[in-house]
Amino acid sequence: MKIISYNVNGIRAALKKGFLEWLQSANPDVICIQETKAHKEQLDLTEFENAGYPYHYWFSAQKKGYSSVAILCKEKPNHIEYGTGIESMDFEGRNLRVDFDEVSVMSLYLPSGTNAERLNFKFNYMSEFQEYISNLKKDIPNLVICGDYNICHEAIDIHNPKMKGVSGFLPEERTWIGAFINNGFVDSFRYINPGKQEFSWWSYRANSRANNKGWRLDYAMVSEPITENISRAYILPEAKHSDHCPIVVELDF
Repeated sequence: MKIISYNVNGIRAALKKGFLEWLQSANPDVICIQETKAHKEQLDLTEFENAGYPYHYWFSAQKKGYSSVAILCKEKPNHIEYGTGIESMDFEGRNLRVDFDEVSVMSLYLPSGTNAERLNFKFNYMSEFQEYISNLKKDIPNLVICGDYNICHEAIDIHNPKMKGVSGFLPEERTWIGAFINNGFVDSFRYINPGKQEFSWWSYRANSRANNKGWRLDYAMVSEPITENISRAYILPEAKHSDHCPIVVELDF
């Protein structure tokens, strides 16, 4: 099973940049999309179906043009879970899960901490999400949580490790994601590529992408029971429909 995660920073904008042609070429079994910034009624859904993804699910923020996640699948899932059931998290459309026989796949868009208010919201979200996942794993042990975590874990995951006062690389955020991993997950990219420095997001400012001054904010976290099923994990920086690029994990069952 090939799973891609991609923060597209607006699905309608990405479509105009050749997203569907790229998707058909990349050919994942499942793609988790974050920051669609759209409600499904604003899209021509037949475009995704014609591209080979007849099963598509959308969980959007109450506010139009904001946040929102989606999952496109080649095969029909057994179950689709919209949100977490936690009201303080779900109104921004940040979690969507599809369940298959062998694995469940979640698309996650963790909040960014752009100011003090949003940073407090992010920390609250992180706490509630950890509790939610700890409970979920009891019923669904084979879990892949793909998405934009808006956190760099280690110094190798950011071009400038001195940026310790910026949200996304705050000590408290890094501690949380480390604890999240230690609570039963594997960072699939780092598991396969222990010493490789690659990024998945670049600022639009200061020609950051051309100079590869990036951050690795996007992860495919694989639960420990299926760690041995990870065959490949890699990043696709050549895809340029967004300020992020796609990440990939491949599992053999």
